[in-house]
Amino acid sequence: MGQSFLSVEGLAKRFPTPGGETLTVFENVDFKVEKGEFVCLIGHSGCGKSTILNVLAGLDEASEGAVIVNDKEVSGPSLDRGVVFQNYSLLPWLSALKNVTFAVRARHPEWSKAQVLEHSYRHLDMVGLRGGAEHRRPAQLSGGMRQRVSIARVFATQPMLLLLDEPFGALDALTRGVIQDELLKVWGETQQTVFMITHDVDEAIYLADRILLMSNGPYAQVAESVEIPIPRPRARAEIVEDPRYYPIRNHLVQFLALRANAHAGQPGARRPGGPLAVRFDDFGQPVGEEASPEPPHTLYAVDTQKERIVI
Repeated sequence: MGQSFLSVEGLAKRFPTPGGETLTVFENVDFKVEKGEFVCLIGHSGCGKSTILNVLAGLDEASEGAVIVNDKEVSGPSLDRGVVFQNYSLLPWLSALKNVTFAVRARHPEWSKAQVLEHSYRHLDMVGLRGGAEHRRPAQLSGGMRQRVSIARVFATQPMLLLLDEPFGALDALTRGVIQDELLKVWGETQQTVFMITHDVDEAIYLADRILLMSNGPYAQVAESVEIPIPRPRARAEIVEDPRYYPIRNHLVQFLALRANAHAGQPGARRPGGPLAVRFDDFGQPVGEEASPEPPHTLYAVDTQKERIVI
């Protein structure tokens, strides 16, 4: 098998403390993402999720390890990697349209004005932002509309890797659902590779092909990789009827509630082959590697007859 599109190898982040010691936020972080895959990363606050994303984007440097994207090591920001932040990060003096055209011109300086406008309008259409709203400045737009501009802008630059840092965290539930659907629609058309951080278990199941689970820090690691076999396209009202939905959901919740803290504060050995691969069969039963010698990699079987867990 050839090299994965994104390969994270032995990543660690350490900070000096006022007492002269070193704080290791995470270490021995290993995972891979295939081209066109949609992967979500879940973990408790403080485990280093956003730092990992910033390292992937080239906005921060790891203390150890390497990030390889399309056979090239990441050594700084690049238009081949686009980022959508939770706080929108739009240029406040420009309209929604000009925020997008600004990015498109940076990506394609050889394009004519007509090409830039056509491309920008097409991506604003993809996220449902037209009818005059494209000429408003960010302060004149709702939170959901601003996030649509951010998504349109980053997709319009056609990055090889799209990085999303809790992009829907500040939105109300109804708006969040609408923009999740629009994100899936645009991703379905472009088939770009997506790496997304979220705290929302249901959001991750709805969006992702795989979910990476991080143990708690310090010395956090990516402990498990959970496959989401629910077929696409997914309908929000229908996926809960899939026999695998609640077993997968319960497994994620149990990891966050019980197993994520297993190695917090302790240096961990690097697990050969990366995080534990977790899969569920068509009936919602875990298959494959059912146990590991020590936490946080232990795979707990899910009792699907128990009351559903809600967080």
